[in-house]
Amino acid sequence: MTDYRGEQVVIIGLGLTGLSCVGFFRRRGMTARVMDTRFTPPGLEKLPAEVLRHLGSLNEAWFLDATLIVTSPGVPLSHPALAAAATAGVAIVGDIELFAREASAPVVAITGSNGKSTVTRMVGEMAAAAGWQVGVGGNIGLPALTLLESPCQLYVLELSSFQLETTHSLKAAAATVLNISEDHMNRYPLGLQQYRAAKLEIYHDATVCVVNAEDALTLPVRGHDARCVSFCAERGDYCLRRHAGQTWLMANGEPLLEGAELRIGGRHNYTNALAALALADAVGIPRAASLAALRQFRGLAHRFELVHERRGVRWINDSKATNVGSTEAALNGLDVAGTLHLLLGGDGKSADFMPLSPWLQGDRVQLYCFGQDGAQLASLRPDAATLTETLEQAMRIIGSRVRAGDLVLLSPACASLDQFSNFEVRGDVFTRLAREVG
Repeated sequence: MTDYRGEQVVIIGLGLTGLSCVGFFRRRGMTARVMDTRFTPPGLEKLPAEVLRHLGSLNEAWFLDATLIVTSPGVPLSHPALAAAATAGVAIVGDIELFAREASAPVVAITGSNGKSTVTRMVGEMAAAAGWQVGVGGNIGLPALTLLESPCQLYVLELSSFQLETTHSLKAAAATVLNISEDHMNRYPLGLQQYRAAKLEIYHDATVCVVNAEDALTLPVRGHDARCVSFCAERGDYCLRRHAGQTWLMANGEPLLEGAELRIGGRHNYTNALAALALADAVGIPRAASLAALRQFRGLAHRFELVHERRGVRWINDSKATNVGSTEAALNGLDVAGTLHLLLGGDGKSADFMPLSPWLQGDRVQLYCFGQDGAQLASLRPDAATLTETLEQAMRIIGSRVRAGDLVLLSPACASLDQFSNFEVRGDVFTRLAREVG
């Protein structure tokens, strides 16, 4: 256990993660100071009265007085106040770094532009099916430090690029970068390679690296090495194959599970299942338990979720598709008997939308573009695009046009924060409207 006595600790950001950091230090007999740029951040009512707090801005004097800053993933290391503290020799870490220093059980670490929440849940349910005590959290669910409060045989963490920027001590038993596509380009001014470099930190000191054989950007910096196990739809150690007339999930040439047995659809979800199997095998989860968990896995809300079906029209909520790569994954291999009505829009985070263009061609694709970057998205296919200000306006137009055999897909390729508090609220609004207009 790391000894933090004598440290002057400042925590940036409250909420669940900030509170978990406060509790972490209090259990070690220390009281850290807390700051948040919001005047009434979530969790403020749970902050112990004796904890000094600074609200509404960043207190730069506290930064320079600190010996350790635990920063929120939402604050970039390039922020002038953090950069000045780093120049002054102040250590800057995140909650995952604190976790990594203390965790005694093996860790499965999962990142990627898309699919990481689904794969994290899959691996967690595989471990639970084996009867293991498993802690699942990080960028989803419980903060990582909260997981330390209960005994665990395995930790399964979803990690964002922002979290990995401030993590240096993680030694994952198995780690994966599922895929790399443009995301958060407003945070990475040097472009895709800067974003990729943050993601690849997950492989540092990892025992097994699970890589995507179709995406060279997911390989460790020095390329494929002895630690690497590969997955993908077409080739790799874990892949899909036609066997006895059916599509099967395979491992090293062995058929494991018929795709039709899965309760989740889409080629991208088959690939997610392959990655999860590779990770589970790497840490010794019994194969029978892993396959049983996959057969029962129903997917996560807002991730290619069938939320309504009526009069032969399917309505799918993929609100979690907050970047171009995720929307491409949703469209890849999509089978639609009639017309695809595709909802795109929101805050594109300075991404290039052009990679979507090949997926938007044909007479049976109609686009409905809304929000901050709606016009830019509509320009990808002006002859088939309807531009509206809001998601609701688009949905009501769609409701008057759909016919049996059509599919309505919300897969926006953008963040939601221009019009919604988060992607979950956006997905809930889509679901409500689908049931109204469908």
